[in-house]
Amino acid sequence: MRRDEIVTGASQGGAAARRGGGRGTTGRRRASHSLEAVISEAVAILDESGEPGLTFRALAARLGTGVGSIYWYVSSKDELLERAADSVLAGVLAQTAHVGTDPDPIADVRAIAIAFYEATVNRPWLGAYFLQDSGTQINGLTLYDRMGRQVMRLDLTRRQQFDAVSAVMAFVVGVAADRGQDPPQEVRDGRVSADEFVADFRAQIRELGEQDFPFLFNIADEFAAHDDAEQFRAGLDLLLAGIRQQAAG
Repeated sequence: MRRDEIVTGASQGGAAARRGGGRGTTGRRRASHSLEAVISEAVAILDESGEPGLTFRALAARLGTGVGSIYWYVSSKDELLERAADSVLAGVLAQTAHVGTDPDPIADVRAIAIAFYEATVNRPWLGAYFLQDSGTQINGLTLYDRMGRQVMRLDLTRRQQFDAVSAVMAFVVGVAADRGQDPPQEVRDGRVSADEFVADFRAQIRELGEQDFPFLFNIADEFAAHDDAEQFRAGLDLLLAGIRQQAAG
């Protein structure tokens, strides 16, 4: 797919909706706002309040319209979430438009994975709806294909290529979802600071004893001092080293 063929899922969905070709869009009356505006406000609500905060009533209030008009563009909350997730990925595509120019394909895979992670880590809702519906998520398909093109430059079988891209994507989504979880309640309500919580957790690990939990005891200080982004990159590099070794073999 050429760069000039890449469009946002929201824009493509808007064209489908206007043609009556989207899911459940036939027969709806045109609303005063655009699908792009609907999706943009939906992403804003998701970023502020998470998935529970995204209701058609809350979205309509932000748009200054009635709930019924939103159904002209999307048929359900699931479709809205799918399109919201895909619209965020448009930014990842723009950020990684240069890939394919590095002589090392692994470096390009790494660049895509990091950009994807950075867009996903503070959006736990995004990973859950990534590539749920290929009919509404052209950007997700394009991102998956873009990474796959880099892997195709390696000396791997088709199955190995598929496994490599799937493993990297799954690692990104899984780690981002874990990092994107809300902090413990006592940290959220201000009873303890994040540093105090981590220090207390480290102390609890050490109290378990080195004999019964030797690994946890050994990494207690690392747990307290590590940086999540650095740890993600370290794990990604281990995974990519395995892919490189497989291609070399």
